[in-house]
Amino acid sequence: MTARLDGSDLRPPLIGITCYQQQARWGAWDMPAVLVPDTYVASVAATGALPVLLPPLPSAGEVVGRLDGLVLSGGGDLDPACYGADRDPRCGPSSADRDGAELALVAACLAARLPLLGICRGLQVLNVALGGTLHQDLPALVGHDGHAPIPAGYGSHEVSVAPGSRLASILRRTDLTGHLPVVVPTHHHQAVAKLGAGLVATAWATDGTIEAAELDPAGHPFAVAVQWHPEQGEDLSLFRALTAAAASASAASPPEPVPA
Repeated sequence: MTARLDGSDLRPPLIGITCYQQQARWGAWDMPAVLVPDTYVASVAATGALPVLLPPLPSAGEVVGRLDGLVLSGGGDLDPACYGADRDPRCGPSSADRDGAELALVAACLAARLPLLGICRGLQVLNVALGGTLHQDLPALVGHDGHAPIPAGYGSHEVSVAPGSRLASILRRTDLTGHLPVVVPTHHHQAVAKLGAGLVATAWATDGTIEAAELDPAGHPFAVAVQWHPEQGEDLSLFRALTAAAASASAASPPEPVPA
């Protein structure tokens, strides 16, 4: 615990990270588990925040009042029923528990104006929560596998970032003369089709795929989502930006009293 100059306590911001719930193996064990790749935890912790893992429970939205920020992690395809579409045969398996929990979390975060960073599936969840739709099979749309070139790993490709956007500022791409390129780690099967209400696209792949979107800062203090995987790269600027926004939220709201 860090002390303020006035003697009061300054706690590190508490940032939730959404999790998978699936069969997993470790050591001699093979059983259902709640998990998330360690790179998410390490990236949040490296910014000075405290990461908290959030299992996909029906009551997930109720935790928002105790958090200072949220990371919507990557994962499998959303059920097309979440955005009113029929399932394409090429759509991957879905988890009703995770879909419901994360959509509830997003709704609660938006209502509470809680800082939010969406990563890969996280962008898709944010988009669907705001009434948007998804392309269910991106390779069929763009004609290549460049967005997920390795079955169990990450490729890389270039995206162009909209000048003047919050994302451009975070990534230090502040030249206002045109879209500014950045190379990002990638692995995803779906992508944003119709943007949800209030979302503005702020980055694109060379094939036109939307690679990032954000809400206007006037409407929400921090809601940024990217299709790529910053936790798999060396640039922690998105996590630092989330932690800074979460720290501001934490300073504005004193911690809840602990029962005696």
